[in-house]
Order: sequence, then C-alpha cells, then structure tokens
Amino acid sequence: MFHNPRYLTRGVQETIPPELQLLMWDALEAVPKPVNYFQVFRLSSLNGIQCIEHEQEQPPYKREYLLPAIENPITAKVYIIDNGDHSTMLLAEEY
Repeated sequence: MFHNPRYLTRGVQETIPPELQLLMWDALEAVPKPVNYFQVFRLSSLNGIQCIEHEQEQPPYKREYLLPAIENPITAKVYIIDNGDHSTMLLAEEY
C-alpha cells in the first residue's frame, strides 16, 4: 500500500510547503504493517514549532513530529488515501 503513483490536490500544492509534503509521504514508510488505506495528518503550530500528528484508525497508530525553526508554521488537516491504483494527498476540506 502507498507504493504506487502519488498525487497532490491543488489545495495541498497551494497550502503545504514541499518539505512538509515529503515529510508526510516519508512518515507513511514508518507506519508498522498493516497500514490502513486512510492516513490522517494534523498540522498545527506551537510557539513557532511545526507540529505534525499522524494517525490511522485501524489498526491504531499515532505518532507526533515536532519541527523547530519553521518560518511559517502551517495549520491544516491533511489526508493521504490509497485506492490501490494511486495515492492522493488532499486537504480535509477537499475530501
């Protein structure tokens, strides 16, 4: 799962910096098997630190990443969905 062509929606391209996009794709590689087709990333800011909370519902998985010294931290909810043919990263409001 998630080892197929990867796509971004326009909202992700316009809102999420490329380095954060890459970090989220890489975070998928760290998820222990089995990996759910629906991944959730909550991006927030805490005193200038970029926080990324990554989780899946089944089987339960949750991990948090803290990135210091980010110039413009992002607040957004991002999904990565794998449909078997391709994977798409999209903003929650685009779902």
